[in-house]
Amino acid sequence: MSEISTEYAIDTHDLTKVFKSVGGGRITAVDHINLRVKRGELFGLVGPDGAGKTTTIRMLCSIMDPTEGTATVVGHDVVQKPEEIKKRIGYMSQRFNLYVDLTVAENIRLFADLFGVSRQERDERLPRLLEFSRLGPFQDRRAGQLSGGMKQKLALSCTLIHEPLLLLLDEPTTGVDPVSRREFWKILYELLSEGVTIFVSTSYMDEAERCNRVAFLYEGQVLAVGTPDELKALMKTQMMELKGTPRGRTQKIVRGLDYVRDVQIFGDLLHLGVDDAEAAMPLLRQALESQGVEIAMLRPIAPSMEDVFMELSGGGRVGRSEGNTE
Repeated sequence: MSEISTEYAIDTHDLTKVFKSVGGGRITAVDHINLRVKRGELFGLVGPDGAGKTTTIRMLCSIMDPTEGTATVVGHDVVQKPEEIKKRIGYMSQRFNLYVDLTVAENIRLFADLFGVSRQERDERLPRLLEFSRLGPFQDRRAGQLSGGMKQKLALSCTLIHEPLLLLLDEPTTGVDPVSRREFWKILYELLSEGVTIFVSTSYMDEAERCNRVAFLYEGQVLAVGTPDELKALMKTQMMELKGTPRGRTQKIVRGLDYVRDVQIFGDLLHLGVDDAEAAMPLLRQALESQGVEIAMLRPIAPSMEDVFMELSGGGRVGRSEGNTE
């Protein structure tokens, strides 16, 4: 399939989707978003549940028409040329429809037929996809007997059988174990090295770190777009990491300090947002030790992607890691 000559794989202008509620009101799921995704990049759409990620991807796949605004995908308008787009993209939804009674190889062959891939092309691509996805040893196993991570790799293989120019993946690793998540991302990097453009939605902050560029989406609006480093540079507060015993007392004390702007819990650690970490260090130590807290760790740290999102969204919660439009 010949490539479409366009600088951007995705280009949206004020893309908006409004739904009617049961009571007759209007719910704006996606609110005038502007995104440009360059060909050959791995772009992450990051936000909590209900942010509008799935609705955005469905509009980009021409499954759902926008209420307002426009979008072009691989050089074609999502409303005017939906069939041209569907030929050139691979879409993996949160609940990809594998056929559980068919084997791994049979599922891939079925999707080849659905995408109109010739038998010769299918037979040439199937061994490569099995090797690429590490599913070769399991090609005769029924899909219903695969682990969650293996099902995701099979779903990706089915999505790739027609060699799309652009992959749109809607939270592909939700509910998948950490080892399988890492393996899945290794496969995405291999695809990226072959020139495939990847647009992936996620609520995991560690996955945002793995993208070339990221758009933070919250309540249907894009808060910021940039590389992970560019987004971290937007932080106005400095971050500190604290571990104190007893933990409950530690948390109560720091929440009552006027120079601590934000407190977030990360396991048995606290992340504190302050204006000046160096100046806050002795003040924090004195305030905690004077009230019987034993400090095991207190140090300045670089902000995480979740820290950035929390500041930009005013506290909107996103999924934690395991643990301008261009």
